Amino acid sequence: MKTALIVFVLVVLALVLPFFIPARMPPEGVDINLPWQIEVDAAGNSEVFGLTPGKSTLADARARFGNDVEVAIIAAPDEEGALEAYYAQARLGFVLGRLIFTLERTDIAAMRERAIKREYMESSTRKITLHPDDRIEAEHAVIRAITLIPNAGLDEKVIVERFGTATEVLPESETLTHYLYPEKGLDVVLDRKGKEILHYVAPAKFTEQIRTPLAKAVAAKQ
Repeated sequence: MKTALIVFVLVVLALVLPFFIPARMPPEGVDINLPWQIEVDAAGNSEVFGLTPGKSTLADARARFGNDVEVAIIAAPDEEGALEAYYAQARLGFVLGRLIFTLERTDIAAMRERAIKREYMESSTRKITLHPDDRIEAEHAVIRAITLIPNAGLDEKVIVERFGTATEVLPESETLTHYLYPEKGLDVVLDRKGKEILHYVAPAKFTEQIRTPLAKAVAAKQ
């Protein structure tokens, strides 16, 4: 019984501690890809996890995180869907989490027609498996956005400590609050009933890809 308790405590600490360890710059030449290490240039591009949203491709992501990636079209009811690449567990320095890449494609409808499999995920969302030829072509698709769902739970204090004071804090509902960092191309979603989510886009595209759609979603709920 005591052994089981010790193991449980160690597992909890392994999930929670990474976001509380004091933030320090890594030694020169060491790349540890932490979620709060975001480099921004004068042109409005950002680099996180060694990738640049709007420029890097799925092939670039696979070169960094390995071949254990699933690629599919994810579609809600009455929507065409988006092409996504998904790592069930990625190591980002000493942080673990699910990593999702939203990919730019203009031929989603044609890819759906050639798809070899359709299945339901949560609720009525569908996962559409690509034809092998389309799967090969997806390697060249540019990463539009990066989403991280860390294993460790976050709260407002940790968010501010790691990412700084948000430019805007926007409640979406009673349980969801968005901490917006347009200069970093980052939206941190605090979920009081579920997992926190970190969305990364090119800072130059922040208004178009995050702020405007979010404002519409909030207005629709009100």
